[in-house]
Amino acid sequence: MCRFVIVFHSLIIAARCFSQDALQPRPSPIGIVTARYKDTYLKITFGQPHKRGREVFGKMVPFDQVWRTGANEATELTFTKTLTINGKLVKEGTYSLFTIPGREKWTIIINSDMGLWGSYNYNVKKDVIRFEVPVRVNTQYVYEPFTILIEQQNEKATISLAWDKTIVSFPIQFQEPN
Repeated sequence: MCRFVIVFHSLIIAARCFSQDALQPRPSPIGIVTARYKDTYLKITFGQPHKRGREVFGKMVPFDQVWRTGANEATELTFTKTLTINGKLVKEGTYSLFTIPGREKWTIIINSDMGLWGSYNYNVKKDVIRFEVPVRVNTQYVYEPFTILIEQQNEKATISLAWDKTIVSFPIQFQEPN
């Protein structure tokens, strides 16, 4: 009976410890943005780090290195039908979004490898598409958290990645149903 009581109390203490850890918020919460056009749904899930007085690009996020495009797990794009991303067709599915930030331009990477923590195991051989976009400096607003925005007009949309005073954007187009 004594062993049972000790094991039972140990399980209760362990359960409380695990449940308290589960209730603590992440330093970089999860952000989700979505868009829909007719029967096509797009969802982007990303970790949302905050500036917190730090210099972001070139320091916290190094230039010219593959970045997970957020915090925690690699950013994921999911879409239910084929999309055109920056002029190239990409089949429906879930993909990782990586970037290579630079001072004047970024490389946007859509990669088929999933479930990665950060970009530590990024595999260039799994790139579906990659392209470059120019950097814009936003003089009107400082994005404290890393933010992904989708601005949509009918079948056309722009995805923007914004943090601090830096914004990069690229076009997507939903396909008309057959």
